[in-house]
Amino acid sequence: MTATAPNALNFECETGNYHTFCPISCVAWLYQKIEDSFFLVIGTKTCGYFLQNAMGVMIFAEPRYAMAELEEGDISAQLNDYEELKRLCLQIKRDRNPSVIVWIGTCTTEIIKMDLEGLAPKLEAQIGIPIVVARANGLDYAFTQGEDTVLAAIAARCPTPTAVSDPEERNPIQRLLNFGKKKEDVQAESQQYHDHPPLVLFGSLPDPVVTQLTLELKKQGIKVSGWLPAKRYTELPVIDEGYYVAGVNPFLSRTATTLIRRRKCQLITAPFPIGPDGTRAWIEQICAAFGIQPQGLAEREAETWEKLSDYLELVRGKSVFFMGDNLLEISLARFLIRCGMRVHEIGIPYMDKRYQAAELALLTKTCTEMGHPLPTIVEKPDNYNQLQRIKALQPDLVITGMAHANPLEARGISTKWSVEFTFAQIHGFGNARDILELVTRPLRRNQALVGLGWQKLVAN
Repeated sequence: MTATAPNALNFECETGNYHTFCPISCVAWLYQKIEDSFFLVIGTKTCGYFLQNAMGVMIFAEPRYAMAELEEGDISAQLNDYEELKRLCLQIKRDRNPSVIVWIGTCTTEIIKMDLEGLAPKLEAQIGIPIVVARANGLDYAFTQGEDTVLAAIAARCPTPTAVSDPEERNPIQRLLNFGKKKEDVQAESQQYHDHPPLVLFGSLPDPVVTQLTLELKKQGIKVSGWLPAKRYTELPVIDEGYYVAGVNPFLSRTATTLIRRRKCQLITAPFPIGPDGTRAWIEQICAAFGIQPQGLAEREAETWEKLSDYLELVRGKSVFFMGDNLLEISLARFLIRCGMRVHEIGIPYMDKRYQAAELALLTKTCTEMGHPLPTIVEKPDNYNQLQRIKALQPDLVITGMAHANPLEARGISTKWSVEFTFAQIHGFGNARDILELVTRPLRRNQALVGLGWQKLVAN
């Protein structure tokens, strides 16, 4: 199906399949982000092999995740699911004593209709540890949507103001910013904030990036009341009806829906803080929601672009093709177009036009301002068809999942793994350089090879 309109983005949908990294890999960054958590992935040996290979070997620290491997007896319903999960959770409590156990449901639990949501409350009451159930199976979700399902489940557990004595004590970022300051200095500083409704930001980011974005908003007089997820489950942000929320990643549409419908929050629809242009637009939209006039953002963006000038020389005029894997494709394409690159096609596993409305509008505006034709956005792309289009277009760079990287390289097409953008620090003004570092690495490698007298081998 194709939807076209003059001067509008062209959307297509091809196979309906997800050709992406498995969403259970969200455990890799979430167990590190939520420091007092334990993740229990309930699946087969195949899931265990995937986690071992995808997450590597932890040499210096034992990770806080494990596999509950389903055997033939489990699948054929010869064993008692509740008793088996109880045994594992009691062992986790004895060995680790986490503040929360997150059950990650895989494809197999869907196929055999394992009632995890029904088992969890009973077991939670019995062992005395919260149990959060999140579905992260590859049948229903693409790569980074695993985080989305986990955060949506955790959002329902966030306390209300009546449930805590001091909401400020649950804000670890604010405590960090106030560390070492006198009480009177903290009180004086708090008066510099505008009077606005509480704001909670959602999306799992490394702690330095969380601090950076919090400080960027602080410069505008906006106070961040909390982040979802917090560093500790016991520090989940207070969320109540009428609170404002804003996302930092384009794959968190289910979390946004949960916050709107179940917690009655007001969603700030904004582009995502990826690249100087996206970061400025994200801050401006948050300011607009509170009726605040932003200060110094144009200068901040211009300064960042100036610092990227050496990379911009490398990418200007080059072309890029997104095969689709991590749902960051729209934001990355918009940023690269602003950098002067040509985007042939944006493949994306799943497209929520409502949640990404502001990002799509900024993409359209960027294309118009840069004189770039509006790219086609292909949802759930058919990889075979994409390979034919890549062969015909011969782009300078293809951003793809790991499965297609080596075959494309063998055919003389430079590639970059999309998963690297998932794990890199790419948000905010200061991290735009990291995006271009990843993008230009294969381009710089090619230049170096040509300088040494090597030519790329192109398969017939």
